[in-house]
Amino acid sequence: MTTGTVQFHRVLLAPPERVYRAFLEPDAMAKWLPPHGFTCQVHHQDAKVGGTYKMSFRNFGTGNSQSFGGEYLELVPSQKIRYTDQFDDPNLPGRMETTISLRQVSCGTELTVVQEGLPAAIPVEMCYLGWQESLLQLARLVEPEIPG
Repeated sequence: MTTGTVQFHRVLLAPPERVYRAFLEPDAMAKWLPPHGFTCQVHHQDAKVGGTYKMSFRNFGTGNSQSFGGEYLELVPSQKIRYTDQFDDPNLPGRMETTISLRQVSCGTELTVVQEGLPAAIPVEMCYLGWQESLLQLARLVEPEIPG
């Protein structure tokens, strides 16, 4: 059974192109996506409409791992990413759908995230905490202007 939706809004001091890439490049995702205390391994990623991905988060303290994957439903460069997520664990049934919207603003990128269909076993407030940590790490990745 799935329930729960989370929504986020942020403004990042980075161009939309850079933020978009951070959601689709495996090395970038492994750096910013896992919440505090977790590592990420991207096992497979084919970032195109109809393409799939598979990754896992590992709790660094306990060593326990949770794998999940999905399909890219919509990709509009520097504007929109829509994809599904499904856990491999049968105790976390259902299919989530996440929509990432990007809009260029005067100081960078307005980012909106909507994740729907969270499994009932995941408290919505825990999902909010995890995404907040991830989005902080995303800002730290995309905002610095480091000369080549």
